[in-house]
Amino acid sequence: MQKIINLFDFKQKVNYKNEILAGLTVAMTMIPESLSFAILAGLSPLTGLYAAFLMGLVTAILGGRPGMVSGGAGATVVVLIALAASHGVEYLFAALVLAGILQLLVGVFKLGKFVRLIPQPVMYGFLNGLAVIIFMAQVAQFKVFENGVETWMEGTALYIMFGLTLLTITIVFILPKFTKAIPASLVAILIVFGIVYFFNIDTKKVIDIASVSGSLPSFHLPQIPLNLETVKIIFPYALVMAGVGLIESLLTLNMVDEITNTKGKSNREAMAQGIANITNGFFGGMGGCAMVAQTLVNIGAGARARLSAIIGALTILLIILVGSPVIEQIPMAALVGVMMMVAIGTFEWVSFRIINKMPKPDIFVGVLVAIITVVLHNLALAVLIGVVVSALVFAWESAKRIRARKYVDDNGVKHYEIFGPLFFGSTAVFIEKFDVLNDPDEVIIDFKESKVVDMSAIEALSKITGKYHAQGKKLHLRHLSQDCRQLLKNAQSVIDVNIIEDPTYKVMTNK
Repeated sequence: MQKIINLFDFKQKVNYKNEILAGLTVAMTMIPESLSFAILAGLSPLTGLYAAFLMGLVTAILGGRPGMVSGGAGATVVVLIALAASHGVEYLFAALVLAGILQLLVGVFKLGKFVRLIPQPVMYGFLNGLAVIIFMAQVAQFKVFENGVETWMEGTALYIMFGLTLLTITIVFILPKFTKAIPASLVAILIVFGIVYFFNIDTKKVIDIASVSGSLPSFHLPQIPLNLETVKIIFPYALVMAGVGLIESLLTLNMVDEITNTKGKSNREAMAQGIANITNGFFGGMGGCAMVAQTLVNIGAGARARLSAIIGALTILLIILVGSPVIEQIPMAALVGVMMMVAIGTFEWVSFRIINKMPKPDIFVGVLVAIITVVLHNLALAVLIGVVVSALVFAWESAKRIRARKYVDDNGVKHYEIFGPLFFGSTAVFIEKFDVLNDPDEVIIDFKESKVVDMSAIEALSKITGKYHAQGKKLHLRHLSQDCRQLLKNAQSVIDVNIIEDPTYKVMTNK
């Protein structure tokens, strides 16, 4: 029994009031977003609500980060829109199952740790771009459909919507200065709802997006042919969806780690995301991943345990079954105001304060990631490009750092003491350090303060030893690891072996 308690982190101290109120607030903010994404993908509105319930419940129980909220996120749904349009919703469900399996394998094989490779400038760009997306998505709620055409609100409707949104923002901003006993977001939603209801104000409501009434999700096997052709169709979508979902989820996990000064479990979260998406595929949800905005609402409301996300998921189910008549009457202005405040809180304003202290390449990477996030609405691609650019910048800077201290000792032997990593980016500079023709008959190259990183470095060593051999000069290589000595083609007879001081690292490994 104790193992089960430890597994689900139920042993931690829980502030039940904060968790319950935070869960209710999260549910209110998830409903319109889930409905919007489902409609955007051409799916039934209930498909989005089922995703919010299933993703939220499974990851809340099994996930690696208490306080995180998962649901039908737009980042993953956008990936599957083309598949649903070309082959139908059954193929979408099958792709979800396959994507879930891939995510589960990432967790099982402990590959979630690679999210640590994401540099801080990429995180800044990711969060700033995401904040802009969240804010602009709320601005879009000031549009209405008239005669099948989407247009901006005008006149009284616009003034009412703007005024109620401004009132919501004001409450969310001011209330925490007086009390944090109740989540400001929930208070704002209830106050605006009460004003609209009791004064019978005509404004845009949740029902204007779609109905939220339905029944329990039921088990359903995707109705698709089980053959290789089907796998060829769904695998590319499943692979991208799994990658997008994991990147966004693990970035969210890192973000919550920083906010709460605690540490989540990335591999466990990857497995939970996989199980949740598999469940979606079999129970009619559109799948998803961690939702950054709702997670920030949850953390901002004081939630720190799993209970809030469980409450949020169960609240959505309750709304689907019996609570739709009430929830459908919530003014969209209240939800828009809450999400705008989330966008403002998500933006890394500190990045402006320190921008003049950051290296120019880091500034470039942060701005690039933010722009890609905003323009393409593809968080995973933005982060991937940011990581690649950061890696290239790092390789270039590291390549310039390799240097050699040269001197001739009393015996006429020339020494080259190498400093800095020897890898594919620095091999050309490394070879230029040597004056083979003018060097004395005996030369020593010492790698005590260097490291031979990859096969390009090994090849560079082979070339330099070959050049000295061609001139009939005696060359000594000192402080090389055992694997380097074995891989060198021309240097077996010129390596000085010192078992005590020679390094033990392995070329091309992460040890």
